[in-house]
Amino acid sequence: MSACASQGTGPARSLVAGEGFVDPIGFHDPTPTFSWKLAGGVKRQTAYRIEVNCGGDEQTQWDSGWVESDQSVLVPYGGKPFDSREQVTWRVSYKDQDGVKSGWSEPASIELGLLSKDDWQAKWIKAENAPEPKEEVVVYLRRAFEAKDQVASARLYVTARGMFDVLLNDQRVSDDHFANGWTSYRNRLDSLTYDVTDLVKKGDNQLQVMIANGWYCGRIGWAEQVGYYGKTPELLLQLEITFKDGSTQVITSDEDWQSALNGPVVSSSVYDGETYDARRVADGWAPVVANDDLGDVRMMPKPFPAVRQTQTIKAVSVSEPAPGKYVFDLGQNIVGWAKIHMPVEKDQTITIRYVEMLNQDGTIYTANLRSAKSTDTYTAAKSGKVTWQPHFTFHGFRYVELSGLPENAKPKKDWVTGVVLHSDLNRIGHFESSHDLLNQLQSNIVWGQRGNFVDIPTDCPQRDERLGWTGDAQVFCPTAMFNYDCHAFWKSWLGSMRDDQVEDGRIPHVIPDVLKRDAGSPGWMDAATIIPWAVYVRTGDKELLADNIGMMEKLVGYYRSKSKDGLITEINAFGDWLQPYAKETKGDTPAPLIATAYYAHSAQILADSLRVLGRDEEAKRYEDEANAVKSAFARHYFDADGKLQNAPETQTAYLLAIAFDLIPSDAKPKAVEHLVRLVHEADDHLRTGFLGTPFIVSELDKAGYPDLACKVLLKETYPSWFYSIHQGATTMWERWNSYSHEHGFGDAGMNSFNHYAYGAIGQWLYERLAGLAPDPANPGYKHFFIRPLVSAPIDHARAELDTPYGKAVSGWTKHNGVAKLEVIVPPNTTATVEFPDGRESQTLEPGKYHFELNVE
Repeated sequence: MSACASQGTGPARSLVAGEGFVDPIGFHDPTPTFSWKLAGGVKRQTAYRIEVNCGGDEQTQWDSGWVESDQSVLVPYGGKPFDSREQVTWRVSYKDQDGVKSGWSEPASIELGLLSKDDWQAKWIKAENAPEPKEEVVVYLRRAFEAKDQVASARLYVTARGMFDVLLNDQRVSDDHFANGWTSYRNRLDSLTYDVTDLVKKGDNQLQVMIANGWYCGRIGWAEQVGYYGKTPELLLQLEITFKDGSTQVITSDEDWQSALNGPVVSSSVYDGETYDARRVADGWAPVVANDDLGDVRMMPKPFPAVRQTQTIKAVSVSEPAPGKYVFDLGQNIVGWAKIHMPVEKDQTITIRYVEMLNQDGTIYTANLRSAKSTDTYTAAKSGKVTWQPHFTFHGFRYVELSGLPENAKPKKDWVTGVVLHSDLNRIGHFESSHDLLNQLQSNIVWGQRGNFVDIPTDCPQRDERLGWTGDAQVFCPTAMFNYDCHAFWKSWLGSMRDDQVEDGRIPHVIPDVLKRDAGSPGWMDAATIIPWAVYVRTGDKELLADNIGMMEKLVGYYRSKSKDGLITEINAFGDWLQPYAKETKGDTPAPLIATAYYAHSAQILADSLRVLGRDEEAKRYEDEANAVKSAFARHYFDADGKLQNAPETQTAYLLAIAFDLIPSDAKPKAVEHLVRLVHEADDHLRTGFLGTPFIVSELDKAGYPDLACKVLLKETYPSWFYSIHQGATTMWERWNSYSHEHGFGDAGMNSFNHYAYGAIGQWLYERLAGLAPDPANPGYKHFFIRPLVSAPIDHARAELDTPYGKAVSGWTKHNGVAKLEVIVPPNTTATVEFPDGRESQTLEPGKYHFELNVE
């Protein structure tokens, strides 16, 4: 018996339900999965046992019994599905590698939300004589009620057509912002559950709710589109109180509520900002319009964390570039809003404007906002000091301009604080190196992700867009999965994608789809296959593949309908978007080539996904289809020398062909040589847009050109990742040259300074440069690879990831021709080190390891 076993085996820890939920309230899944981490020092699990208790009963509802298995992640619940509101506790015991049982873990809890429309007694309510959506007026709602006894527990269930903010006895019920979030509203509405036991008091109580247009009926999409899903914000609310004597009381949204339109939040708009007049007090209360028809939409508890404040940032300087206009610099481009804390005078209106960049004279640069006003105003009710922040808007900004101050004002830096808002996901991955610019690049990638994960994966946070572009999302997904635990985030967004898929199989350009423009751009619509597979590889979630397999099949079916003999010859596409030095915005790589490449790629992912699900016969059929498309692609687009034909030679054309394995193995090295030639002709720079960029460094490296890969990565002149950093970037930019000190700003019509697509390079930094890579054959980091690129012209790189099993690390430092490699393998996993010095690979059991490598 090992020393570890003789000392006893510690209990399991870090128990989570579903996609990473810790003791959730308002949970969405009646048949969840369970995950846990093993105690330190344990090598592996050989069996587990789960007990589930419900409703406080001592009797166990489900006991898995001892199951001989090493599975400790996403273990399916095998009992009777849970009901709405049900309160569940569960615990786990396991046997270690020597068969020694652990003690029971500390119990974890799950409380279900309202799983069905049948659970709602409430009615939809809205203001009487509500204004047109374009006015973006905020509606105030209230309802007084009496709690007859001492409260034992109280739960508030709430959703809206629009955004809501709930106060109970003048206290906000949560830290959530922009709830209930943005889904394909005609198909699905998410609800939130709050424990308000401590807010309800015996006797008189009052519920107060603000509802705003938000994404539901506010200005969204391009031009002046308002009211896309509906014309008026509405509320659905249910407060369920249990008293200490066991009796209950239910307060619902119904005819007993009152509404007002003249509260201090005059208007609030996603794009345009918020107008607040502290002199106004909601009065003139009028009846509400109530409707007990809940509609055809699916209603379910929100299946991932809401947007919350995660950080505040102090201003680093304040200037006055124009008389009476004071500009505060936060030093970092963020998404959220400014919280002002400053002296004001009665009836004075402070105007707060938000921008990402400054003009050369220090004034704010607003041209790239297009029609978005991105402006808040605050009007004071009395003189004195005020602390204020908006409610239903968000801005992308580094700089805040205050105007409307008294002539003798002397602003201080602490008058403005940046409030960082995004979906409240857990940070799980970290990368750092000895190269300052690489570290800044990683910072820019992370800030770009934070700023654009605002309930959906947006393309930009500042202008009149902020939409869920599918192409941007699919290239960035693997990088995103390393930095943050966004398993549940992607799972929810894919649900909206399924809802909005066109009947013929195309995927709209943005999800949720508010553009109603042409869907079906190759490389964009393939988010339907690429994202599910990328998430599966990093989580092991087979259910996610099963949920989306029908969507994948419809997409491949659409490609098939557009093809002839395996080739697609005509299709509308964004192409290799924003390729530098291209003749047009869509790049120089022909749309038919891109379409055929992605057809093959999506068909192959579909085949692989079906095989994971045990549907081998169907997998074989789609694999045959993928192979047929690959053969047709190779015959048409490549000659015997591996050179492109029937299309212009572009880096991206070669990269897609190589990355998607579209070229016969004997011709592939020749194609790589042509790619290398193109890179050299560009002075070792990239010439890739949104679709080619994720592959250029990784494919050069895989093909045996790691030195050239590093040259491309570390270039500091245009176009390169470091170029924008030298121009002052603190987030990823939409264009390689969105701004330069020499030439100024790029095309203001499309020039976001917070656009994560080119941050896809992060995947290579983590998985190859530092060397911590997942294994698709053993997903969720059950087994992973250590593949450090110690030949890179830097001295140190390290990736650290909190996997579903525990912390994994690959880090190396080199000095005087010797590299020292640190590896941490978490319990219940293995890792294979592929040594860069030629020695035989080694598979490691859990533990901490150090190796010395000769790199001369």
